[in-house]
Amino acid sequence: MVNLPGPGRRVVVRYILPTGQATDALGELLSTDEDYVVVDGKRGVERIPRGAIIAAKEVPPPPAPRAPRRPVPPIE
Repeated sequence: MVNLPGPGRRVVVRYILPTGQATDALGELLSTDEDYVVVDGKRGVERIPRGAIIAAKEVPPPPAPRAPRRPVPPIE
């Protein structure tokens, strides 16, 4: 059984797809129960069966967006 923080925290959950491939869900943990973990990430809300989870942990907040790059003046 994987230990997860409470809802509202940012997590990454690695789980096995029905095809046998592993994938990650990164985002806010919405809820957990004995059967499913629900994560809201860039791909939308993912409902992950607990039996498919192979690893999970809390992660820090995303980095701040980078400032836009200044245009480089043309060389004359």
